[in-house]
Amino acid sequence: MDPHTAEKKPVRVTIFHQPYTLLASDPDALQELADSVDELMAAIAARAPNADALRVAVLACLHLADRLRSLEREIGDLRHRVDQKTEQFRLLLEQAIDETGPQPPESPPSGPRS
Repeated sequence: MDPHTAEKKPVRVTIFHQPYTLLASDPDALQELADSVDELMAAIAARAPNADALRVAVLACLHLADRLRSLEREIGDLRHRVDQKTEQFRLLLEQAIDETGPQPPESPPSGPRS
């Protein structure tokens, strides 16, 4: 089912001691994300016990933005490697075709037609 067209249902989550009711087409996925954000914010708050909720939220956002940037770079590197391998395979394929020489066209099967 396409998550963009699926019916959205209200889901109640708690993030850093604050309840939120959000609409989601996949309540389990939303709960998993909310739990992850809650755990991150709790870990940040444990290391900075005097930080208020807003500061903890900003630090969590910065952490997630850094993770996103790292993953985007990793995907870019992987795409570059795939492009390089694709080009290597293309050259090998061309070389193999050149070594075998031109192939005669297939002739239609002979015999009675029905």
